[in-house]
Amino acid sequence: MKLLVTGGAGYVGSVVTAQLLEAGHEVVVLDDLSTGHADAVPDGARFVKGTLRDAAFDVLEEGGFEAVLHFAARSLVAESVREPHRYWDGNLGESLALFDAMRCTGVTRIVFSSTAAVYGEPEAVPIPEDAPTRPTSPYGATKLAIDHTLAEYARLHGFGGVSLRYFNVAGAHGRFGERHALETHLIPNVLAVALGERRTVTLFGDDYPTPDGTCVRDYVHATDLGRAHLLALAATTPDRHKVYNLGSGTGYSVLEVVEACREVTGHPIPVAMGPRRAGDPAVLVASSDTIGRDLGWAAERDLKTMVSDAWEFARR
Repeated sequence: MKLLVTGGAGYVGSVVTAQLLEAGHEVVVLDDLSTGHADAVPDGARFVKGTLRDAAFDVLEEGGFEAVLHFAARSLVAESVREPHRYWDGNLGESLALFDAMRCTGVTRIVFSSTAAVYGEPEAVPIPEDAPTRPTSPYGATKLAIDHTLAEYARLHGFGGVSLRYFNVAGAHGRFGERHALETHLIPNVLAVALGERRTVTLFGDDYPTPDGTCVRDYVHATDLGRAHLLALAATTPDRHKVYNLGSGTGYSVLEVVEACREVTGHPIPVAMGPRRAGDPAVLVASSDTIGRDLGWAAERDLKTMVSDAWEFARR
C-alpha cells in the first residue's frame, strides 16, 4: 500500500513508519519538523517538509494513496494550558485541513493517534472506551474534538477511521526512539541522571492511595504500539469510526519505573521527592480488552524491556 504518515519525523511516527516499511509498504512522511527530526525519518520513506495546511493536499493529489496514519500534533499538556490557541489551531485546525485534503482526493482510510487524556479524571480503572470523556487540558480536548470530527467524516463522507487512545509510550525500535527538545516524560528524565545529564530526578507526591504511595501510570512499548497501528490500518471500515484503547491493563508506579531504570543502568539514580502536582490522579491505566477481542492485540513487552531499549537508544 502507498501510505501517508503525518508526523513521521517524531517519536511514535518514526517507529510506525519503520514498521510499515518493514511490512513492505510505500511510505511518504509529511512533517514540518517543529518537534520532529529529519534524521528520524526512516531510510526508504520519502520525506516532504511542510504543514498539513500547506502540503497535505498537494501530496495526496499525486494519487495512489490508500490510507493516512496521522501523528502530527502538539502534545505538551502544560503548554496547552498556557497557550490553548496554539493547540486548537495546530491540532484541530491542521487535522481539519488534512481531512478535507483526503476528502477532495478520495483517500478515506485513516488511523489517528489519539490519547487516553480525553478521559480526564477516570471514574474507574482500567479505563474502557465507553468511559465518560472529560479532558482536563486543551491538549486532551483537541484530541477528543478530532475523534468527533472523524466520526462525522465517517458518517458524511464514508471515511473508515480508527482512533487509538493511549497514555505513555516508552522504549525504542532499533534506531528510532524518544528525542524531545523539552523532555517531560518520566523514563527519559530518569535515564538522563544515569547519563550524567542531570544530578537527580524529582518525583511528585508519595502519599497517593497506591501500594508505594506514588502515582501509577500506563506504559506501552513503542514497538507494541506500532503493531497496533498496523492492525488498525487493516481494520479500517468505510462509513465507520472505531475507537480502541491501548494499555498494559495494570500500569507501573513512579517508583517502579525508577527502580527498573536503576536495575538496567546500574546507576543509583538519586531522587528528590516533591509535592503533588495539581490534577494528578492516583492511577491512570487503560483497558485494551476491546482491541484484544477485535484485532488480537495485547502489549507484549514489559517495563524492563521498555527501559532497556530506551537506555540503549539514549546511549547512542
